[in-house]
Amino acid sequence: MNLFIKLLGTGVSLLAGLAGTKLVNGIWEKTTGQKAPTGKNEDVPTSLRSALTFALISASVSAIIQVLANRGTQRAIARFAKSQDIV
Repeated sequence: MNLFIKLLGTGVSLLAGLAGTKLVNGIWEKTTGQKAPTGKNEDVPTSLRSALTFALISASVSAIIQVLANRGTQRAIARFAKSQDIV
């Protein structure tokens, strides 16, 4: 069961990462009026300043999501271990 919770935590982390990416891209587009500088659009020139700003914001959001997902997984493992000791 411990392995199942770890796999579930990994799945939740991946889904939260995808949602975070969509959120950052959406906020970037609404704030700047331009598509997010992901490197996929070669026809749209991107300044170094906007690329670095986007990278910092995106990395910050990713780090926060990773920490929250890890804490949630650890809490779930602890809760499962506690309930298993009671039974």
